[in-house]
Amino acid sequence: CFDCKVMNCRILFHHILEKEMPQIETRVVLVQEAGKHEELLKALEEIKVPYIKTDTLEELGDSDSPEFETIFVVSDFQDSIFSNLCKADCRVIGPPLVLHCAQKGEPLPFSCRPLYCASMLNLVLCFTGFRKKDELVKLVTLVHHMGGIIRRDFSSKVTHLVANSTHGDKFRIAVSLGTPILKAEWIYKAWEKRNEIFCLNTDDDFRNQFKVPPFQDCMLSFLGFSDDEKANMEEMTEMQGGHYLPVGDERCTHLVVEESTVKDLPFEPLKKLYVVKQEWFWGSIQMDARAGESMYLFEKSESPGLKKSVSLLSLSTPNSNRKRRRLKETLAQLTRETDMSPFPPRKRPSAEHSLSIGSLLDISNTPESSTTSGETPKSCARPSKNSTPLPLKQSARWQVAKELYQTESNYVDILTTIIQLFQVPLEKEGQLGGPILAQEEIKTIFGSIPDILDVHTKIKEDLEDLMMNWTESKSIGDIILKYSKDLLKTYPPFVNFFEMSKETITRCEKQKPRFHAFLKINQAKPECGRQSLAELLIRPVQRLPSVALLLNDIKKHTAEENPDKVTLERAIESLKEVMTHINEDKRKTEAQRQFFDVVYEVDGCPANLLSSHRSLVQRLETVALGDDLCDRGEQVTLFLFNDCLESWEADSSVLMCWLIQ
Repeated sequence: CFDCKVMNCRILFHHILEKEMPQIETRVVLVQEAGKHEELLKALEEIKVPYIKTDTLEELGDSDSPEFETIFVVSDFQDSIFSNLCKADCRVIGPPLVLHCAQKGEPLPFSCRPLYCASMLNLVLCFTGFRKKDELVKLVTLVHHMGGIIRRDFSSKVTHLVANSTHGDKFRIAVSLGTPILKAEWIYKAWEKRNEIFCLNTDDDFRNQFKVPPFQDCMLSFLGFSDDEKANMEEMTEMQGGHYLPVGDERCTHLVVEESTVKDLPFEPLKKLYVVKQEWFWGSIQMDARAGESMYLFEKSESPGLKKSVSLLSLSTPNSNRKRRRLKETLAQLTRETDMSPFPPRKRPSAEHSLSIGSLLDISNTPESSTTSGETPKSCARPSKNSTPLPLKQSARWQVAKELYQTESNYVDILTTIIQLFQVPLEKEGQLGGPILAQEEIKTIFGSIPDILDVHTKIKEDLEDLMMNWTESKSIGDIILKYSKDLLKTYPPFVNFFEMSKETITRCEKQKPRFHAFLKINQAKPECGRQSLAELLIRPVQRLPSVALLLNDIKKHTAEENPDKVTLERAIESLKEVMTHINEDKRKTEAQRQFFDVVYEVDGCPANLLSSHRSLVQRLETVALGDDLCDRGEQVTLFLFNDCLESWEADSSVLMCWLIQ
């Protein structure tokens, strides 16, 4: 058949090729110290490559044989033998490369350059800012010895930029693409580790030691900030590789301005000086690389928003008529957005007042129960599909129902701001500079906020529909009852771990400069209403008491014959049940936490102390007055549980137990 003839032809063709083109065998020559490397000899046997040992090239004779492809293994890439082999265009590799191939079960690679190890295999490097040719040649040579590839021009294929300066197009492009930007020391350190087979030069912990800091080559001054803010920013500047100078110093490269307090500069800046807004400073720290200054230039203007809009129009609309038309649209938009904030105007609360939880059943003093919270905020995230109609005659019941809807809409906007402005950017993959926080930290901070938002979005939509089709007989209580189980499911996980959420924010802000910068940038945005993330996150803790107050008020203005009167009472009771469950759950969680603190504190704590029914009632530090249990004057800690009393002597690490009858 035809297929058989084709197969026979292929077999005959390969047979002829094998006869006419004899196979060339690979031969490895171990030079001097390489021949004494026992692990290397074992690796060559594993990959079945023949080898010979030699101390001098003269012993080998002519290595250029048609029967063998000779590969020289040299331990020192700086001695005279290595230089002579390179001049003769011989293939030279290092012992680590042989060990790497044996470990991977791969053949020895072909390379036209000497290849010592594979620690930079598959890496594509580009250089910028190097003025000394000798230094650059040395770095390029080391990269080639470690298997790396060099590109003169920067492109998306470049995996790492090695920078000696934060200026230039290559640096800017690398920042925009999120390409790691490293110092030359990274290459030198990698070469020092060339004999470590398992050394990964792309490992984050190793690579981060050599990152080019955001403010390298920068001399910063700060204008318009408070003393505390300025001290903080100066400390951050030095942490991020820069230096700070007094305002007006001619050596300064950047003047960072607080645009909300500074309207004009106290001096005429030099042309080489970048005058930037503080967002440039925090943005550079957040993405762990110096941000482009052109986006953050400070300019004196009576209407900064308008000037920016005009500038953008001049860049994007060459036609003057289109410019004027878009300018009118921009002016109209600016007019509409004058009070686009989900937060009623108020003074910034102190941290102690705004962040104390207390009991959820205490509904007598919540921020949303004040009269100012009755103002309807303009939605910054999810605008209502319809506006609430105004009946000709507004009843007291309608007024309070309207306040309930407005505060619910306001609350949904706040939750949306928390998620869109903070949680989503933190969870986003491919962040410039890598993840700002670990996923566990993000989960601890935000908890069940998305679930709470989902429930309250539905409540808001039902309230909106009720207000759009208002009649006095419409049931408000049914809406709350409809979602009471969802509230019971979503609120306890958040409220119980709210303190842990605050602690995580505080700890990460202190330990992680990029997170601190992230908060600085986003908390300054108008959507936050000049409140911190921790202050925003307390809103879910306050919302249910606020709703209970408003429902009580609606019930007062509901006629006895109205069926919603009874429904409202049931709704209020359901909210109290949710809040009671939350408080009880929170007490249990706190008690368990205290219990485990005791277990971790007491050395050799018996396992039988842990019990599901046991809880810590009180802890008391005492001093022994007698000699019965321990020496007089010794420190003794008493732990009173619900079913027993434990005493612990710190010096003797003895835990004694008395059961309570």
